Amino acid sequence: MLSEKRIKEAETNARTYFKEGLLKKDKNETAKEMYVKNSNMSLWIAEKVLALEGGLYPPYLWVIVIAYYSMYYIANAVILEMGYKVGDKISHKVTGDALIVFVREKLKKELLEEYEAEKEQAMGIIAAEADLLIESFENERTKRSILQYRMDEEAKQSRALTSLARAKRFSFELKKLIT
Repeated sequence: MLSEKRIKEAETNARTYFKEGLLKKDKNETAKEMYVKNSNMSLWIAEKVLALEGGLYPPYLWVIVIAYYSMYYIANAVILEMGYKVGDKISHKVTGDALIVFVREKLKKELLEEYEAEKEQAMGIIAAEADLLIESFENERTKRSILQYRMDEEAKQSRALTSLARAKRFSFELKKLIT
């Protein structure tokens, strides 16, 4: 679950991002389509890389990196759908904070509609699920950085499969927010 502290931090950061031009009001359909295409391509490539066998360097690090980027691209597509454009500087951090500030509630609403038949029971699950999806972006962003620079190949293998599964779920759920 996202902590209240993390949510407040993201809200504070978003205000700063607007002041510094790191986040702007914008709804660029061409860019949104490019992000969706890049997300789809990244998932496809991650699966292909994971299927590679042999060689001295197993592809696990790259599966994690590519899976993370599929999440990053679809997140930016949804953020554009909501009328905001992430700038070039510290874009990964800005994207993570924008997901919390602008997408989290919409994602909860979308998940709620899917679980309409089990509405009462699902309320707690939906809030937790939306937070978990947003947290999965944060976790993959952190893991990508750690694994890219500091972990051995055995440790990367198990995390690669988790990264790809998270990226697929994240992408699937966020694509529902794009009209």
